[in-house]
Amino acid sequence: MCGIFGYWDRERRALDDTLLAGMGDRLAHRGPDDAGIWHQPARGVGIGNRRLSIIDIGGGHQPFVSDDGQIALVQNGEIFNYVELAAALRAEGVVLKTQSDTEVLLRLYEREGIAFLRRLNGMFAIAIDDAREDALYLVRDRIGVKPLYVMDDGRRLLFGSEIKAMLPAARAGGTVPEVDFEAIHHYLSFNYIPAPWTIWLQVRHVMPGTWVRFGRTGASRVERWWRLADQREQDLSFEAWSEAFLATLDDATRIRLRADVPWGAFLSGGVDSSTIVALMARHVKEPVKTFCIGFADPRFDESAYAAEAARRFGCAHTMEVAELNMLQRWPHVLYHLDQPHGDASFMPTLRVSELAAKHVKVVLTGDGGDELFGGYDKYADFLRQPGVMDLSAADFQRRYFDHISLLAPAAKRALYQPALRRQLEGIDSFEVAARPWFDEAGHFDRINQALYLDMQLLLSGNNLVKPDRMGMAVSIEARTPFLDYRMMELGFRSRGATKVSAEGDKKHWYKKAVVPLIGEDLAYRRKQMFTVPIGEWFRAESQPWLRDVLGRSALLRESFDAAEVQGLLDRHVDGSANHTRELRALAALALWAEQALA
Repeated sequence: MCGIFGYWDRERRALDDTLLAGMGDRLAHRGPDDAGIWHQPARGVGIGNRRLSIIDIGGGHQPFVSDDGQIALVQNGEIFNYVELAAALRAEGVVLKTQSDTEVLLRLYEREGIAFLRRLNGMFAIAIDDAREDALYLVRDRIGVKPLYVMDDGRRLLFGSEIKAMLPAARAGGTVPEVDFEAIHHYLSFNYIPAPWTIWLQVRHVMPGTWVRFGRTGASRVERWWRLADQREQDLSFEAWSEAFLATLDDATRIRLRADVPWGAFLSGGVDSSTIVALMARHVKEPVKTFCIGFADPRFDESAYAAEAARRFGCAHTMEVAELNMLQRWPHVLYHLDQPHGDASFMPTLRVSELAAKHVKVVLTGDGGDELFGGYDKYADFLRQPGVMDLSAADFQRRYFDHISLLAPAAKRALYQPALRRQLEGIDSFEVAARPWFDEAGHFDRINQALYLDMQLLLSGNNLVKPDRMGMAVSIEARTPFLDYRMMELGFRSRGATKVSAEGDKKHWYKKAVVPLIGEDLAYRRKQMFTVPIGEWFRAESQPWLRDVLGRSALLRESFDAAEVQGLLDRHVDGSANHTRELRALAALALWAEQALA
């Protein structure tokens, strides 16, 4: 796990060494152990890495450079099948000088070019400077576990693992970042900004499962090297499916235990984290180190379930009771996010990451299980609506989008100031952000279409941002066995009815399959969201704070109708409506703007 950064100048203009080093300095939390830069000023290219040393502590310094000096490579992430790939290279006569997974990437690229990506099982963002082609490649893993952003003004490209790495160099080059109000428009639908948009007009994502080649002239070349939609649903018996599910997840967990540093797991006592910890315990001799936080309020406290799971699997378990009101952490959270997110669970995720970081450098998590196998209440709630499965494909997709949206289109228009309303007129968040993904998923059944949208947008836009940024804020690496590409492909070869049953049972076959592994109580425990009662705080002790945050925000005043914002807050406070999610989103936007636009 690391942070990567760099630039590519089409006119071969060198970036100042201080600015290039500064890009890395702004990622020091992602890689406090080591730093390295490959800079070719005469060619106008530089790539760098801030390293959190996990594999081959002494030999894994980046960048890795080919013996002839023509190729340089950096990565953020881990290649979990690097052991097998290294053995295959050695069998072909390739000399590897280290035990690093990053050297394996370099040697594979030397032999196979960019086609080597399909051989990788991991989470990664990669930059390759290839002087033979006089080109720069940027690569992102299949589902976007690892982030990668670009700023391209047509002359110079900047890239980084976090947006903050690029902004000083961009400003020094004359680019003044501008707020992207279309991105805010989409934010008010999704509660996060969906890729490829970001809060800045000049910043975009390298999309998951793609590589981009930058040359000296012409447009960059973008290729999608992996598509989840290439899967086709199959009819399997439960016995055959369960065998494949457990074997695949077991191996995905096994290879994610490869590390030369202490590791552990987040354990809530829910089905996902309990399953991962149970599988971890199969492959190690020492007790698995597990971590959770508890709350004094029993409505939000999962610590008893985590303790039960830890006893069952013989874990070395660490729990701390956390402060319930975490609003003082929100600005710090948003600093690490670089963008507004309305999801309050980033705050407790940071808190449990801080706890784990006292003991380990790597944690395994259960992220991805809900999106793959239909674990959220919203899926059952939606499918329970009368007649929803009888709708046309287009109406079903629009209805699901409406079901998950934060604000309906009319509510967004009512919120905007007249000038912003005119600017955004005709931009439909469904059509531009959701429909392209639904179009890819049209051959899947209805349930899998809904899950596919969340796999493509919710994961990379919010739910994978959470473990990455909150873990990296305290320099720990989060690994996600459920998002092994073999698990994802299995998930979308599975029919929707195996995930959400006609009776509304979520993770239907999955829970049945893991009962022998984790027990019926843990398998069928009602899902509890990892969150805090922020809506209650807004009605009580934190109401003055919220009024102040919303009232003093220049961005909110310029963008939104003050009476509409006030009405949301007043109705929430007097109990006539629950506007927790809307107020969270507005507060996050205001707090982000205070830092970023100051």
